[in-house]
Amino acid sequence: MSKYILQRLALLVPTLLGMSLLIFAMLRLLPGDVVDIIAGTDGTVSSAAKEKLRDSMGLSDPIPVQYARWIGNLLTGDAGKSLRSGEPIGEILMRALPITIELAILGLFISTIVAIPLGVISAVKRDTAFDFAARIGGLVGLSLPNFWVATLMLLFTSKAFGWTPSIRFIPFTQDPIGNLQQMILPSIALAVPLMAITMRMTRTTMLEVLGQDYVRTANAKGLAPRPVLYRHALKNALIPVITVIGFQLGGLMGSAAVVEVVFGLNGVGNTLLQGIFNRDYPLVQAATLYLAVAFVLINLIVDVLYAWLDPRIKLA
Repeated sequence: MSKYILQRLALLVPTLLGMSLLIFAMLRLLPGDVVDIIAGTDGTVSSAAKEKLRDSMGLSDPIPVQYARWIGNLLTGDAGKSLRSGEPIGEILMRALPITIELAILGLFISTIVAIPLGVISAVKRDTAFDFAARIGGLVGLSLPNFWVATLMLLFTSKAFGWTPSIRFIPFTQDPIGNLQQMILPSIALAVPLMAITMRMTRTTMLEVLGQDYVRTANAKGLAPRPVLYRHALKNALIPVITVIGFQLGGLMGSAAVVEVVFGLNGVGNTLLQGIFNRDYPLVQAATLYLAVAFVLINLIVDVLYAWLDPRIKLA
């Protein structure tokens, strides 16, 4: 197992290097820069003044020089300063990071505790009313974009109950109840698509595993249905489900941006969007690279869990 983990870790270096290069290059393809945003439509700002401002921000240097400087600073733990506010980017992201992490974890937790039992029961009770209802619910969940669900939930709670979550983030350590009240609606909105995908995948893999010879043999030996279902079938059925959850969790970190905007949460996604609007290159680069690193690390964890559940993977 340790050799397998080291091999997967070795692949992270070229992957992250390629991601950083792609992120840096794509940002430079955006029209305009932060100087144009700051100057706005003020016609009194001369071209010379703009160039002087670009020089002070290091935007006039050749692209390879800017990239090398950015990577060098990152390796020393310095993500730079925001071109818009001048605040250290590390401090900005450290404020936004707990919000996005909590939102993603709650969304994953809600979707998993609901979707996996639904998928298992739907597979066991195949072609029953419960199965049809679960499958229809899964299709509906796949069809609803999370920003629409978030907007609808916010409108419903405000109109029906006169209640809206606080726009000022309440840390869990300060007020657990207030924190959960604030985060539960955006977490559910984020969990709905993942819930549908996980439920459908669990049902499909359970149906496949329940038809395997070793499951039929266990049933023929007279073993109780519950041990056969949970000890023999479910563990093997969860292998592709964990893979799907891992990929979706990585995407969840990025798709949380829209939900954060709807609920006024200043997480990494919302911070990233504001940085894009302001052409704040260092902030966008750091936030995007963070999301890329999170996605890669989550998939590494998924690969390790996959190898633990199926020893044939690490021996391949």
